[in-house]
Amino acid sequence: MSSEIIKIGPLSIKWYSVLILSAFMIGYTLVIKRCRKVGIGTANVIDMCINTIILSLIGARIYYCLFNLDYYAKYPLDIFKVWEGGLAIHGGIILGVIYLIYATKKRNINLLKFLDTIVPALALGQAIGRWGNFFNMEAFGPITTLKNLQDLHIPKFIIDGMYINGNYHHPTFLYESIGCLIIFIILLIIRNNKNIKNGQLTGIYLIGYGIIRFLIESLRQDSLMFFNLKVAQIVSIIMIIIGLIIIFVKPIIEKNIKKYNECK
Repeated sequence: MSSEIIKIGPLSIKWYSVLILSAFMIGYTLVIKRCRKVGIGTANVIDMCINTIILSLIGARIYYCLFNLDYYAKYPLDIFKVWEGGLAIHGGIILGVIYLIYATKKRNINLLKFLDTIVPALALGQAIGRWGNFFNMEAFGPITTLKNLQDLHIPKFIIDGMYINGNYHHPTFLYESIGCLIIFIILLIIRNNKNIKNGQLTGIYLIGYGIIRFLIESLRQDSLMFFNLKVAQIVSIIMIIIGLIIIFVKPIIEKNIKKYNECK
């Protein structure tokens, strides 16, 4: 299996780059379409989306490099070789959200309402982008047997791609891709509920992806580490907590504030 779609002399087009770019473009299209439907002016949103995509890519790369600092300190130019892999979704989410806090406040747009338009597209983008890991032969799980993979009814080309360094491995990229696709479908169904409140879709995404990533990370063999702890699992727990706060604690606080104001 090759990580390249086409190679002409020293130049090549890699699957990883194409899939990540495709994920961003599809996500961007979905967000713009949704913003029009919920009444968020696209004049303000287009530049926000483009900036968020760029900063998310930068954040994902910085995050990955920071937790592989020993290598990149020796080979600093490799920091720019994004096409070879090495993007951490948590870093992209963190820097993207930081930017959106600033951008939505500047444009007087409700942050949680805007995040709710983004998270379905984000989940779908993650489902697509994970396939870049497959072609780069990364983000795989522990050693398993050919029979175990066949019993999971995984397509043959994926099984063949999971034969790495003389052993078959669990395709954790596939597990996460399917998990993100399920989250995407759930979010699409839930957002049609007229009683859904601002932030609830975001909370569901944070909880859903936090759980999926925590479980997947227990299998992955190439996790970013902080001492003896897997960074992604730490961040996943934080995501779950934030999601629970948005869904369950935030409405209680808002209700009490409303009662307090009415009693004045």
